[in-house]
Amino acid sequence: MTDTKSEGINADRLFLGSCVALIATSVAFATVGAVMLALKREFVLTNEEVGWIGGAALWGFAVSQLAFAPLADSLGMKALLRFSFLGHLIGAITMIFAGGFTTLFVGALVIAMANGLVEAACNPLVAALFPDNKTVKLNQFHVWFPGGVVIGGLAAFGLDAVGVTGWQIKIGLILIPTLAYGALLLRETFPPTEGVEAGVSMGEMFSASFTTPLMWIMLIAMAMTASVELGPNRWVPAVLQAGGVAGILVLVWINGLMAVMRYRAGDVVHRASPTGLLLASAVISGVGLLALSYASGIVTTFAAATVFALGVCYFWPTMLGVVSERVPRSGALGLGLMGTVGMATVGLVTAPQMGAIADRYAHAELPVVETVQLFERAERTLATRTDSDSQAAAEAIAMVARAWQTNDALPAPETANALRSLIASDADAGLVGEAQEILGPADNFGGKISFRWVVPLCGILTVIFAGLYLRDRNAGGYRIESIEASA
Repeated sequence: MTDTKSEGINADRLFLGSCVALIATSVAFATVGAVMLALKREFVLTNEEVGWIGGAALWGFAVSQLAFAPLADSLGMKALLRFSFLGHLIGAITMIFAGGFTTLFVGALVIAMANGLVEAACNPLVAALFPDNKTVKLNQFHVWFPGGVVIGGLAAFGLDAVGVTGWQIKIGLILIPTLAYGALLLRETFPPTEGVEAGVSMGEMFSASFTTPLMWIMLIAMAMTASVELGPNRWVPAVLQAGGVAGILVLVWINGLMAVMRYRAGDVVHRASPTGLLLASAVISGVGLLALSYASGIVTTFAAATVFALGVCYFWPTMLGVVSERVPRSGALGLGLMGTVGMATVGLVTAPQMGAIADRYAHAELPVVETVQLFERAERTLATRTDSDSQAAAEAIAMVARAWQTNDALPAPETANALRSLIASDADAGLVGEAQEILGPADNFGGKISFRWVVPLCGILTVIFAGLYLRDRNAGGYRIESIEASA
């Protein structure tokens, strides 16, 4: 541990500040997730467009990890955190004043890049502060990703409960932990990374990261573990809320359990090896996610969410811990690559594809006759309204009507968008209520089907982690490799 007065390094404050910085990233995750349904309705966005906004909040993380993680040794971890501080401020303000899809996307992207900078700096910082206990301390550090989701999710729910429904205020919650970690960290003295302290060159770090077979296996597995954990979590609030369940509370429950389990990671890791823990996690998360895709009532939804949370809680930090302990000379670059692959996969593939799947299955679930009859009544009502929201809804419904008359079929995804436009218009309480009754179950069904499409990844992960676990058992057990011994 590097907490020595002679070096002027306050390890406790640095670890606390790192945890608060991670809270800023997770509050961003929770609040963007909490406002997805509101954004979809206010700006009349498709599920796929919302998936791109949610995805930008993930793959932007990957971009900054890829760009800056290799520079943690040369620029210093403190410099990366200065950039992340500015990114959180600028990104949140951009989203708050957004006028449509483009500015929402840009704001989410900037926030995500700031999130990536936090991980690029804080993962090697924790490893440097606690070199003999990295898997446990990384799990305890990563308590504050689900912990921050709980904080942000409860805050968003509380704002709704007291009648403060503006999504801009919820995005503004990101600024609170941002200012806090700026105050805690930006004037502190930081230790060197493990690589710098051991004299590992940039070339050696790249060589260890790209020529070690285990590293490639872990990178492939990271793409899938991140998809299983973050893909469904990104959609839980919107999907369940569409079905009449308080989705943000389910997200809070999932992440609260994850936080508690990660805090107790020391007991778990000492009883089961990291590779054994990953194997169990793959099996349990698959069962939980499959159950969540079928659950309908409050009790069954929370029961399935509990199993899912127990499955995914150790994925991210344990994956990082295994790389740090088994490929130590990969250093900050190795940890950064893991985060890059995980977030890039979720942001560029998993989240948008889950949105596209949800759009397709939701459209198939729309009742044709009821929808056409609703649009016919809505056209007559909207014809008397002059406000911009009503006119936008009228145009969207007219487009659907033309397609229906031409092809005798409702177009996708324009029909669901027209329903969202009608809901956003508030033109008539009865019409809005009918539109919600039609669209809600369809969106809920489509979202749950998208959960089901992710489940096969858990089967592939089970095979990968079973192989690693058996290899460790045959070699006499899991062993931590020192950075010096790996030269």
